[in-house]
Amino acid sequence: MVETAESPQQETHARDGAGLHLHMRTLHPPVPIPYLTREEVTSTARAATARLPGTPVAKDLVFYGGLGALAVAGALEWPVALAVGGATWLLRSGRKEKPDVGAQA
Repeated sequence: MVETAESPQQETHARDGAGLHLHMRTLHPPVPIPYLTREEVTSTARAATARLPGTPVAKDLVFYGGLGALAVAGALEWPVALAVGGATWLLRSGRKEKPDVGAQA
């Protein structure tokens, strides 16, 4: 019985599938890529920021931030913090939107 020793290079080709040829079709669908100019981006940003409300008062930020910090720390439960924050927001926004009766006279 005579054993033939294959070279290491032949063994590698046999294992790696050197005789296997797989043909694949690559599809490249047309994808439109918009070209944006600086003027378009600027006008879109201005239109988007015009719809946003004004900057909040620092006092409001401190109040709601403190309320959130108390809820995170566990001093307040989340439903209580949401109820207090929501009620405060409703009361403050209702007070701001009421027309001044003295200004109409």
